[in-house]
Amino acid sequence: MKSDTIVIIPTYNEKENIEAIIRAVTSLEKPFDILVIDDGSPDGTADIVKRLMKDELSGRVNIIERSGKQGLGKAYICGFNWAIEQGYDYIIEMDADFSHSPNDLPRLYAACHDEGYDVSVGSRYITGVNVVNWPIGRVLMSYYASAYVRTVLGISLRDTTAGFVCWSRKVLETICLDNIHFKGYAFQIEMKYTALRLGFKIKEVPVVFVNRELGTSKMSGGIFGEALFGVIRLRFMKFKRRAN
Repeated sequence: MKSDTIVIIPTYNEKENIEAIIRAVTSLEKPFDILVIDDGSPDGTADIVKRLMKDELSGRVNIIERSGKQGLGKAYICGFNWAIEQGYDYIIEMDADFSHSPNDLPRLYAACHDEGYDVSVGSRYITGVNVVNWPIGRVLMSYYASAYVRTVLGISLRDTTAGFVCWSRKVLETICLDNIHFKGYAFQIEMKYTALRLGFKIKEVPVVFVNRELGTSKMSGGIFGEALFGVIRLRFMKFKRRAN
């Protein structure tokens, strides 16, 4: 039976993690479907996903293959549009590397489905600093980046750059997704800020973020630079609802 919720997992060279994360998500008591968006991984990530689709996970797992690395933001926009077309009520962003625990998925879902929030964010900073195995420099950079965003944009979200997010369908149907400009950290900020500006309610759900054990991080200095200057640009942007 089709779930009301789909978990979107963007991938690039995640062969060490992809089967394990898919099996962890699909083994939860609450059923979640999965959409993998693979940007031409040369390590065979997509082949692993397609094998699982032919086995016992047929109907639960889907894949979109794109040519080359096109950016995280574009991957999620592609996934959002696909999920809306398929009729899912809730769409969740999640990393492939277990930095986001599959066990937290039901709590993100419940915040929207049961508590009535439009968006729920798996927050590293709502109850302090809940990050494991990150270098202290990266922890400080991420924490103070969120503080900088709150100050510039005048919002109260503690974890503005979080990439573990549950969106209700109506939010993504309202946001003009084609007008989302950024692709890295700033994409996450822009999406949340746009939702707030359009009047949607966001809840931060405390989670523990664990740095990846397998595979290679896709983080780069350019992503932080995009966020630094993109936030100033966001402050002066106008926000429009999608035309019906």
